[in-house]
Amino acid sequence: MRPSSRALDQMRQITLERGAAPQAEGSCMVSFGSTRVLCTASVETGVPGWRRGQGLGWVTAEYGMLPRSTGQRTRREAAVGKQSGRTQEIQRLIGRSLRAVTDMAALGENQIIIDCDVLQADGGTRTAAITGGYVALCEAVSWMQARDLTRGAPLKDHVAAVSCGIYRGMPVLDLDYLEDSEAETDANFVMTGAGKFVEIQGTAEGEPFSRDELDALMRLATSGIGALVALQKEVLGQ
Repeated sequence: MRPSSRALDQMRQITLERGAAPQAEGSCMVSFGSTRVLCTASVETGVPGWRRGQGLGWVTAEYGMLPRSTGQRTRREAAVGKQSGRTQEIQRLIGRSLRAVTDMAALGENQIIIDCDVLQADGGTRTAAITGGYVALCEAVSWMQARDLTRGAPLKDHVAAVSCGIYRGMPVLDLDYLEDSEAETDANFVMTGAGKFVEIQGTAEGEPFSRDELDALMRLATSGIGALVALQKEVLGQ
């Protein structure tokens, strides 16, 4: 039934490659099937002006799609002179997700910026960015700890994300572009390693979805994110 011939509860092949950008304090190349996102983490001494003097750190994110990450070239947003609403919404989601599992007091007055650059888009770029961004964040935190820049352990838990949807009347896990473009319902779930929800985004593109369908999507997301967290731990050697 699915264009990729996957089972309803089967994710695409997921890979997390640490150290993909050696000059960054942390990095990860994440692949969700054909979707590929380069996540880098940069450590900066000091925090934004509104945060100074509180003894707290900050984690933020920036997101962008390269011009040929899609079937047709899209103009760089820098050339247009402003970010699209979609870009702003996604990078805020990534930042919120990573901050949810970070102890800001343990960071001290330091900032970590996670850059997520989409090299190839085939659906699920935001969920891939969150999942890979966490690995890059872990590497950056380890870099800081090796230099005594933290106050204890800044990371409280893992965090990962996956998309789910109602496709041709059935709940499915980890939508690729073909499914996403036709789905009756499209949802993104962000969860911690402990199984707590950070954010749920769900939209009926056509027919409204029922509570039973929402519960089915949540079950798929819980299973998928459990697998993603297990992969994060394996890659990080935890």
